[in-house]
Amino acid sequence: MTTTALRPAAPTRTRRDWWIPASLLALTFVPTAAGAARLVDLSSGRTEENARFFDLPVPILVHIVGATTFCVLGAFQFMPSFRRRRPRWHRWSGRVLVPAGLAAALSGMWMAAFAELPVHDNTALMWFRLLFGSIMVAGLVLGLVAIRRRDVRTHQRWMARAYAVAQGAGTQAVVLGPMVLFVDQPGGTLKASGMAFAWVLNLAVAEWLVRRSQSRRRV
Repeated sequence: MTTTALRPAAPTRTRRDWWIPASLLALTFVPTAAGAARLVDLSSGRTEENARFFDLPVPILVHIVGATTFCVLGAFQFMPSFRRRRPRWHRWSGRVLVPAGLAAALSGMWMAAFAELPVHDNTALMWFRLLFGSIMVAGLVLGLVAIRRRDVRTHQRWMARAYAVAQGAGTQAVVLGPMVLFVDQPGGTLKASGMAFAWVLNLAVAEWLVRRSQSRRRV
């Protein structure tokens, strides 16, 4: 009778877990839609706005496809019940996620360093993009090295950090979006500070969530 009473807890926990990928996918919606709009824009021909991408489209194409794949597929990696029920899916999707994440980060860094700065960007934002892009690359590489050593805890921490950086665009839309809607397109130091704040916020939340989850497992 005791065993029968405990069984319903599993589906309840599974239902509770769905808020994690749902929230992450919602955060991904704005940058994904913006990326799709950029691809449509590039396919329609060269304009003054897309000239810096149209003349050399490969990095932006790689960045959009890589970031979208990483953020959408990666959202389900943070659902504990899904990982437990489908460990093989977790491992095989990881083989897609790491290359996709590296492609997104490296192409983004390439564009930050070599593409012409947009009107509303400044040098500080370029360096922020290079810094957080480097953190994402380091997180993916160190996470991969850790799991090859069977160090699951370290793997989870580094992959969460990499994913937090990748989700920066979604948080940046939340942070800067109201200003764009009601005031004007932010630029210069204000835009750089807002985007850096979003990356730092994501990293702080990811660190807290992963450490809390791992500490619960030890209890």
